Amino acid sequence: MLHESLTLRCGLVLPNRVALAPMTNLQSHADGTLGDDELAFLARRADGGFGLIQTCAAYVGQDGKAWPGELGIDRDEELPGLRRLAARIRAGGATSMVQLFHGGVRADAELSGAPTWSASTWEEPTPGFVPPRAATEADLQRVIAQFVAAAQRAEAAGFDGVELHGAHGYLLSQFMSRTMNPRTDGWGGDLVGRARLVRTVTQQIRAACKPTFAVGVRLSLEDFGQARGMDLDDNLQIATWLADDGADFIHASLWDVGRKTAKRPEAHAIPLLRAALPRAVAIIAAGKIWSRADAEGVLALGADLVALGRAGILNPDWPRQVASGTEPMRPPITKAQLAERAVSPVFADYLTKWKGLVAD
Repeated sequence: MLHESLTLRCGLVLPNRVALAPMTNLQSHADGTLGDDELAFLARRADGGFGLIQTCAAYVGQDGKAWPGELGIDRDEELPGLRRLAARIRAGGATSMVQLFHGGVRADAELSGAPTWSASTWEEPTPGFVPPRAATEADLQRVIAQFVAAAQRAEAAGFDGVELHGAHGYLLSQFMSRTMNPRTDGWGGDLVGRARLVRTVTQQIRAACKPTFAVGVRLSLEDFGQARGMDLDDNLQIATWLADDGADFIHASLWDVGRKTAKRPEAHAIPLLRAALPRAVAIIAAGKIWSRADAEGVLALGADLVALGRAGILNPDWPRQVASGTEPMRPPITKAQLAERAVSPVFADYLTKWKGLVAD
């Protein structure tokens, strides 16, 4: 099943069930235009047999930019590079999607030149944390328009779809949070209000792009890292609403597919999500998938695709390796070996933050 094609609800055909997960890599230019290193990294994985290549989180507005070297999709000036990227991924035999992103309070004000904003203001006991200002109605209408315009740029550039980054505690996730969004103006408070921003963005992108253009959403189903205030049942309900809004897939960012849910220790998230969604809506699952057995186990639980992060960095030919019976490489990996895998020195340095991934 892993190497079978998959047709999404919109009609897009993926050549297999293996996706390269969207990963921060710092390999583009300071102005958001595509860097050659980012192109080379993604192209190498397309050539290696991945059926779907997802870009890093690409910011839809300057005030949402969170990292140096982050790919932008907020201006038409970025279109030439985006066209090069989409064409090169297609030449490698893969389908392609841009992950659309706004950092909210996790944006970097020094990079963007703008104060951070979110659903509300709050304090965190983190050194250097600057409380965000609460979003105004104008902020919300602007960012909705920015997400829609970014999706239209992705479509114009030749990508096959977009994924909204609604996970990991970034802007859309901040609005969905029980703890970060106590608003009482219809954009927060109860679940309907907290889901309103991600649903509105999904609905408007679906209406603005052609029916065959794929639209999906990545979700953190429960708390992990910067994703806070995430309730399992809330997010299962949001996923069903997003399916009604036209989402072709839900990408469950699980961090570790071997773990059961915190709220229901006897239950795994994937079957719960599968039961909540129409069968036509695909499920992508990510989280410590290294081997063919890992991937097939995830599909057996009810997912339709697996998304590889670190395994895809270390094994750019992962789909072909497992098809031939070759066991994928596991950490640690040297910087010289990373360079052989089209990982630039900047990205390799960034990867040292993951304990045990890069050899000393």
